[in-house]
Amino acid sequence: MKKAGILNRHLAGALAELGHGDGVLVCDAGMPIPAGPRVVDLAFRAGVPSFAEVLDGLLAELVVEGATAAAETRAVNPAAAALLEGRLPELALVPHERLKELSAGARLVVRTGEARPYANVLLRCGVFF
Repeated sequence: MKKAGILNRHLAGALAELGHGDGVLVCDAGMPIPAGPRVVDLAFRAGVPSFAEVLDGLLAELVVEGATAAAETRAVNPAAAALLEGRLPELALVPHERLKELSAGARLVVRTGEARPYANVLLRCGVFF
C-alpha cells in the first residue's frame, strides 16, 4: 500500500499511464465532461474535495509544460484565477467555450467537488528531463 502521494488507486493508475503532451482536465463539479477521456470522479459533496486541493496534489505528481483555462475565470472566480496564475506561470487563457472544445482531446478528466464556477484547467504533461 502506498503511504504518500495520491492514494486513490484509479487516479494513481491513470496518472501513471500519461505521457508527454497528454491533456488532463481538472474541473469543478459543473463542467460538462466530454465523451472519450478516462474520468476519475473525486466529487463527494459540494466543495469536497476542492479544486485547489486536487490541483496541488496533481502538480506534486506531474510534470506540466503548459496549461489552459477560461479567460472568464478572472471576472467570475478571482480566487481560482489567482490560484492558477500563481501555480502555472505559462497559463494560456481562452474563452470558456473553447476550453470545453479543447477538453474533448484530454486523455484524463479529474472531476472535483468544487462548487464555484470556472474552477477548471487543462494541463499539458511534460517530461522530467
